[in-house]
Amino acid sequence: MIKEFLELKRGVALALGSKPDIIRYIQIYMIKDRLTKRLENISGKEAAALFAKIAKMDEFKGWWKGAAALSPQILNRLKQSVVVTSSGASTRIEGSRLSDKEVERLLRGLKMSKLKDRDSQEVASYAELLRIVFESYRSMKFNEGLILQFHSLVLKYSEKDQRHRGKYKDKPNKVLAHGKGRQSVVFEPTPPHLTPLETRELVDWTQEQLINSSFHPLLIIANFVLEFLAIHPFEDGNGRLSRILTNLLLLRSGYAYVPYASLDKITEDRKTEYYVALRRSQKEIRSPKANIAPWLHFFLDILLIQIEILQEFLKERPVEKMLSENQLNALKLFERYEEISAKTVARDLKIPHPTARQILERLLTLKLIERVGLGRATRYRKIN
Repeated sequence: MIKEFLELKRGVALALGSKPDIIRYIQIYMIKDRLTKRLENISGKEAAALFAKIAKMDEFKGWWKGAAALSPQILNRLKQSVVVTSSGASTRIEGSRLSDKEVERLLRGLKMSKLKDRDSQEVASYAELLRIVFESYRSMKFNEGLILQFHSLVLKYSEKDQRHRGKYKDKPNKVLAHGKGRQSVVFEPTPPHLTPLETRELVDWTQEQLINSSFHPLLIIANFVLEFLAIHPFEDGNGRLSRILTNLLLLRSGYAYVPYASLDKITEDRKTEYYVALRRSQKEIRSPKANIAPWLHFFLDILLIQIEILQEFLKERPVEKMLSENQLNALKLFERYEEISAKTVARDLKIPHPTARQILERLLTLKLIERVGLGRATRYRKIN
């Protein structure tokens, strides 16, 4: 708290005589309250519509955890495909021109000495960081230090960004619209001297809410991303970093299916809707009465599309390819028996009894078999 006070005092000295900035300094210490009130203000039909979407996602989340038994080889191929697709899509949102095929060729034969153009450098940096997140999210602690580290990595190979990577912006970065030879300010992010404090408050609020909150994690994550983009804490790479952090926070919140369908690609395909939802929700973002429903709906909608993509993929897979060798062998026992028990599975497959029970529970979850009887008399019958 002392460090924050000294920074506040130094910042006030820099902004002395600027009434708008002094008001913003006061607002910094109201950020957590403002972030909370935004979500508390959602009620009635709006809340019902949002929670209807959330319910679908949580249902799939639970199903995936219990039933998505794709082989490790299939999951690994899917994950690698998503890294390629996401790296191309996320950088194209920011202006890159590399196609998915070009990105795939680049990443397949990646040699850092060949990354001579900006598009290739951005793609390589993004792909490397996304792989790290997909593989190591469980051991990552979400905090300010991680965000700064991620920013350094998302610009790792970008030659023109070496000066400021991993550092907060040191000059204003207004969001401009270009048209008919004129420029207009679309959005004015947080000024540089306030950025570290506002970012810390946002991160602290997100940490606290994800641990001890009555708000659903998806609403907390959406609120974080919206505010992060409003602060625009870095000179460059804010959009790409926000999408990396979205993947991280979803994975950390138990949405384990995230690496297997590209959120970045879904966002790219709806780029206009993405920017419209952001601008509408950021219009009065520093007001406790800000209406952020447009962004929340967009955020949840792309998550629903992600689920639909995975559901379609799973429908196209023969169920046998979703089973382990032991699960397949247990299912084949019905060629000899009308009903089986855990004891039958353990004996015939020569595996421990607890393992046999786990196999039968998995087949039950996948609705390939049904339970007959209870207790020691429990047996299982194949569903035709």
